[in-house]
Amino acid sequence: MTATTIAAVRETDRVDESLVSAFGAIVGNANVLASFDQRLGYARDRLPFAVFRERAGALAGAVPRLVVRPANEDEIIRTVQLAKARNVPIIPYGNGSGVLGGAIPLGGEIMLDTRRLDKIISINPTDAVVTVQAGMNGANFERQLNEAGYTSGHLPQSIEISTVGGWLACRGGGQASSRYGKIEDIVVGLKAVLPDGTPLEVRPVARRSVGPSIRDLMIGSEGAFGVITEATLRIWRKPEIERGVVLAFPTQQAAWDCARLIMQAELRPAIVRLYDRVESDERTKDIALFKTKPYLAMMMFSGSEPLVTAEQDMALAIAKDLGGEIGPDAPFHHWKENRYVAYSQKWHDAGYFNDTIEVTGNWSAIPALYEAIGNAVRKIYPGIHFGAHWSHVYPEGACQYMTIRLPSMADDVALPIHARLWDAVQELTLDHGGSIAHHHGAGLFRNPWMQRELGAGLNVLQTIKDALDPANLLNPGKLGLRAGPNAKDIRRD
Repeated sequence: MTATTIAAVRETDRVDESLVSAFGAIVGNANVLASFDQRLGYARDRLPFAVFRERAGALAGAVPRLVVRPANEDEIIRTVQLAKARNVPIIPYGNGSGVLGGAIPLGGEIMLDTRRLDKIISINPTDAVVTVQAGMNGANFERQLNEAGYTSGHLPQSIEISTVGGWLACRGGGQASSRYGKIEDIVVGLKAVLPDGTPLEVRPVARRSVGPSIRDLMIGSEGAFGVITEATLRIWRKPEIERGVVLAFPTQQAAWDCARLIMQAELRPAIVRLYDRVESDERTKDIALFKTKPYLAMMMFSGSEPLVTAEQDMALAIAKDLGGEIGPDAPFHHWKENRYVAYSQKWHDAGYFNDTIEVTGNWSAIPALYEAIGNAVRKIYPGIHFGAHWSHVYPEGACQYMTIRLPSMADDVALPIHARLWDAVQELTLDHGGSIAHHHGAGLFRNPWMQRELGAGLNVLQTIKDALDPANLLNPGKLGLRAGPNAKDIRRD
């Protein structure tokens, strides 16, 4: 296995000063980052494979040609127009928190960093919406809404290291999705810049019936169809009450059935988290109740009275009928205090090969899906750490979020195993009628399975891409779409 080393790229790297000057005339010279080390900081997002490569002194993709930091929509329009005129590909960049390689340059791209667009434009209490610039940090956004008495309802683990525009771009999901929905359920309108520099606006109205949704063409597009500059989102009153409950179940099936019946009873707890035996044991090892009922579930009911108590009572009655028993609340408080902490880095720093894969399955398929994936990954590497939880639940099914971890070993041994693990998980998900992604997006790393996932739909997306972006200049090579002519071939092993 060979990989391009960072040292080798540094030796041969050259900057096109004419491009620096041209983009500097639009955004100001201070907002064009041209040094190698500055650009190297944009060479990857949080894709674990890219972290593994960087740890070994190599690159998963390429170092961008430049980084351009526009301050407003007009500067983005002019930046995109100039890039089109110069035939330079662009990757829109929020905070690089994605874990599927959607922001990784593959060769010749410039990075369009949106983080100077970082303000709430307006809050409309009558319509219960907020309009916000796409580059605003998620935690700052939620904090300002809270100060005004509201919540966005979108609270991903990455909230402190992600941007609002990134939520839209990857079709993200927050921890309270069972109550508020995923981001596609929260967005009312948006603004974007198309690949030729044309501004696009989807006006924020309650509903419409004027053909296919242009809004949804942008949500989940990961910058391939346009640069999102602004979003109008639903907001809710900040809950007066947030009441957490810890439950112990005798079997995994009982926990699944409980979540399913709660959602199908039209209850909407803010948080529903179910854990398999591996992850339950990690969180309950000192609690006696879990010696006999070893499967952990946590729920949070939020809002105002009398709705909170009514919803909680109905949900707990369902749990009781399935053998669920209320336990000590320490696991819930530990989760809540650490809900925005990413644990992967400590494993990466220690030399492990840690990754997470989230998929979606229907309730009827989840038991067999979970068993099949568990059996497959343990066969690929006996002794692997494999655990799962279900933290986004719906009447039809749930997101199955899995952690796989290999011990420290040589890259040329670990990476082929890592690739086989991904192959097994994604193929088995499709075999069981599921979707290969719930909220992390497709990015680069899920390219091999996009044709099977979407079928003829991938050809539809490519046709739209070709019409909007005939030169293939906006984030080429992602979402299973055609790569650019200078793209580096990414070997997952």
